[in-house]
Formats: sequence, C-alpha cells, structure tokens
Amino acid sequence: MFTAQQYVKAATLEEAWQLNQKRSTTLLAGGCWLRLTRRRVGALVDLSGLGLDTIEETEGEFSLGAMVTLRQLETNKALNEAFGGLFKEMTRHIVGVQFRNCATLGGSIAARFGFSDLLCALLALDCEVELFKAGRMPLEQYAKLPADRDILVRIHVKKNGRRPAYQTMRNAETDLPVLAVAASEKDGQVRVVVGARPARAEVVNAPLALSADKAALESFCEAMQSQLTFAGNMRGSEEYRRHLANVLTGRCLAALQEG
Repeated sequence: MFTAQQYVKAATLEEAWQLNQKRSTTLLAGGCWLRLTRRRVGALVDLSGLGLDTIEETEGEFSLGAMVTLRQLETNKALNEAFGGLFKEMTRHIVGVQFRNCATLGGSIAARFGFSDLLCALLALDCEVELFKAGRMPLEQYAKLPADRDILVRIHVKKNGRRPAYQTMRNAETDLPVLAVAASEKDGQVRVVVGARPARAEVVNAPLALSADKAALESFCEAMQSQLTFAGNMRGSEEYRRHLANVLTGRCLAALQEG
C-alpha cells in the first residue's frame, strides 16, 4: 500500500497540472492499481472534482472524460451500439464489477500498461487523446511516448464507420490477458493491434484486406511476427504468445467478415 504526505482535491486542471510538475506528486484517478504499489507519495492530487467523468456524443465523435469508469464504458448503450459492443467486450473481463466501478479510462490509458485491454482495443479505432497542455494528438502517437507530467483530459473516438473486433486469451475469467488482439475494418482494409505481449499494445503496420484468404492471412502473420516482440512471463511463454497472435488475429478477421 502507498502512503501520501499530502492530499489535494484539485479545483481546476491548472492547479492539478501545477502540482503535478513535482516528481513526488501522483495523480489520483481511480487508484485501483496505485493501491497495489509500495511507495511514498509527496502530494496525492485527486482529479474527481473536475467534471471529467462524462461521456458526450456529437455528430462526429464520442468524447470520453479521463475519469469515466470502466463500468460506464461497459454499460453505455450509445457507445456499444456505435461500435458493435466493443466497449463492453474490452472491459467485462477486468477483475469484477466493484473494480470496474472505480478504475478509470484515464488511469489505464495514461499509465500505458502493457496488459491494458483498453489501450489495445482503442488503438483499433480512430482516437485522439486530449492533454491539458499538449492538446490533441493521435492515440497511437501518445501510446509510444514516455510518461510525462501532462494531464490526460479526454479521449475522442471518431464515429467514421470503422467496425471493430476484440479477442483475448486468459488463463482465468478475470485474470489479466495472456495476449490481446484488436482489429477493425474501414473501406475494406483491416487494422490489427496486438497487446499484452506482455509489452504495450502496438499497431501492426502491414496491409491486410477484409477479403484476405488463407495465404494472405499467413503472409500478414509473418509480417506481424517480424515487427513485434513477444516475451514470456508467469502467464505464458514467448512461443505461446506468438502462436496466440496468429490464432486471435484469425478470429478477429472472421468476426469482421461475418459482419
């Protein structure tokens, strides 16, 4: 369990940002993963009073506040109708309902956890993050950056007709994924993301058409193996994860082909 010398409930994003410039400061979003650490925090800055817990829909996008809980994503009807149940699928295996009522979208994305279901799934969509100082940038760009002292405010998910699919392999229902694969289709072209390798989720930069036959899929999987690194840990070996990447990619593609 962590300890903190000072607790501050930020009144504005500017106040939270100023406090967060000190290395000893830690932001409190959901705090679900933070509580598992053993560290001494200087100032613990609570973001819960900044109105970042809303899901807003416009004609062109969904805007998801950083303090939106995983349970909100799981149960939001408009989000799940727009993206074929993706938000329910990417959250429903995460620990349990009590945990998902506390854990937040921003906490998972900003931490860039290697095991993150959310980061893997959202990379398959067309998303931008909104940072307090740096402004908006593509999620794929943000995911590759090292941790910094800026504050993640919102995630914007474009409503542009992209259809997603999501597959994971877990040793137990509520365990962390052994491997995760997300795929999406737009205009006949497929984007594939592989996460829990156990490294951070990454987009595979190789062409893949929705109409791909077995030979084309095998060629894509070979390219994927050459681009991505896999490793072993207590949940699975490197060789097992490589095999799963091929299997789960095939399942995602089949789901997209079935519509």
